[in-house]
Amino acid sequence: MEDIKKDNVEQALDKLDELSDDLSDFKWFDIPVLIVFATLMVIVALQFITRYILNDSLSWTEEIARYLLILLGFIGGITCVRKGKHIFLEFFYRYLPISFIKPIVVGVEAIVAGFFAYCGYLCIELATRTSQNMVSIPLPKSVVYYSVMASCFLMALFALFNIYKYIKMSLKDVYEDKLGVIE
Repeated sequence: MEDIKKDNVEQALDKLDELSDDLSDFKWFDIPVLIVFATLMVIVALQFITRYILNDSLSWTEEIARYLLILLGFIGGITCVRKGKHIFLEFFYRYLPISFIKPIVVGVEAIVAGFFAYCGYLCIELATRTSQNMVSIPLPKSVVYYSVMASCFLMALFALFNIYKYIKMSLKDVYEDKLGVIE
């Protein structure tokens, strides 16, 4: 029984190693995500060390970690939309005729583009109405809102690129791109 578990663990680690070796889809757009993630990791580690080891926490780490987590979610969303890997209902793609897939994919990308463009517009509204500074550091909160706005507009732009890409692709290629297999 333990040999089976070891084999499963080794196979899983081999698959993970294969996935981590392929950096072919890494683009310069992904660098801000890595920077925000590394900064968040350092801030959270600093917060942990000062709070639990030194028993004297730094007051600014919690607020900055919260804002960095917000930025990580939205900036990471740019990568997801760029790769076309945002959440979708695979069920419909699997059980509908292949001729329906392309119009659905293009329609969904149009909805995604419209949604993120509208979210970006709302962020502009929110940022222009916000005049408060952050509690722990002297920066306006609108900096976070403008960063989210830029992320939303970039997601909308990449969704428009995806629409163009899917319109140019054949039905079979769209199906393979979304599901990874041809039945």
